[in-house]
Amino acid sequence: MEVVQVLHMNGGIGETSYANNSLVQQKVISLTKPITEEAITNVYSSNLPRSLAIADLGCSSGPNTLFVVSELIKVVDKLRTKLGHDSPEYQVFLNDLPGNDFNTIFKSLPNFQKKMSYQLGPGAAPCLFSGTPGSFYGRLFPSKSLHFVHSSYSLQWLSQVPEGLANNKGNIYMASTSPPNVLRAYYEQFQRDFSMFLKCRAEELVAGGGMVLTILGRRNEDPSSKECCYIWELMAMALNDMVSEGLIEEEKMDSFNIPQYTPSPSEVKFEVLKGGHFSIDRLEVSAVKWNDYDNEFSPSDAFSDDGYSVAKCMRAVAEPLLVSHFGDAIIEEVFRRYREIIADRISKEKTQFINVTISVTKRG
Repeated sequence: MEVVQVLHMNGGIGETSYANNSLVQQKVISLTKPITEEAITNVYSSNLPRSLAIADLGCSSGPNTLFVVSELIKVVDKLRTKLGHDSPEYQVFLNDLPGNDFNTIFKSLPNFQKKMSYQLGPGAAPCLFSGTPGSFYGRLFPSKSLHFVHSSYSLQWLSQVPEGLANNKGNIYMASTSPPNVLRAYYEQFQRDFSMFLKCRAEELVAGGGMVLTILGRRNEDPSSKECCYIWELMAMALNDMVSEGLIEEEKMDSFNIPQYTPSPSEVKFEVLKGGHFSIDRLEVSAVKWNDYDNEFSPSDAFSDDGYSVAKCMRAVAEPLLVSHFGDAIIEEVFRRYREIIADRISKEKTQFINVTISVTKRG
């Protein structure tokens, strides 16, 4: 599986699109807002740039993409007004892999810019946007060109499926039944990727620049623990049921693995300290329920069915990976079964996504 080509959220604005099924991600962004606001305040106060360059890495498409940017700009505008400074120009770089639905973002920009201009008032300088397709596990921007980097729910995705997973049979990710070499292969791939991410961003950020990263992770040190792997184990159950019924080839199932790693806070901290490019300002853990949908966000009564809403959220994320490996003929049946399994588990267990958020400052 060529992850750069295959990994993207479902595009467009249809029923199974990421744009309409990313409420959990929006909840996480809201949860971590105080950390993000503190970081951008520190960056602006210490640099006072005339032009403020912000990059959102793994921006995807839909309402969350511009929600983060608008909040950051509003914080800076309020601060510069309080300090009596002229408004900086805002350069916003939206990054994701080339398969991302950038067109949907670009189509929404004129309305967004109009709304921001109205909210900020006559003294505000323009907000200028650029799309930057490419993997954030390599260089994306010129040296010392960024002031602030934000990324939410993206860095758990690896640059590739780890090698040496042939004996992870019956699983599609790390699981309680995965052999030790599988867990080690996943962790080592995370180390390589995350250290490269930090090295690249250290070259692109100015001294005193800031970065806030929220990663789907886990609290404890067991990489195969239920709190980070369970959602994929349930999908594996649906797929294995279809294998036993002859609907999916066993060889196909055994060769499919999700390119993701859900790190613990200590694993994230270790890589940041090892690189030496950044000082750590905050490192926090939060949790959201799988079915944590505020009523104000729910577009229809369908969201009262927890299995339905969680399965749709996961479909928006996982469908392109599944289609590239299994083809699209099985997709409806996979998610019908997955929905039933999830609904059953949610009714009996406490199910949560764990988030690791780290705020860092580039050393001078």
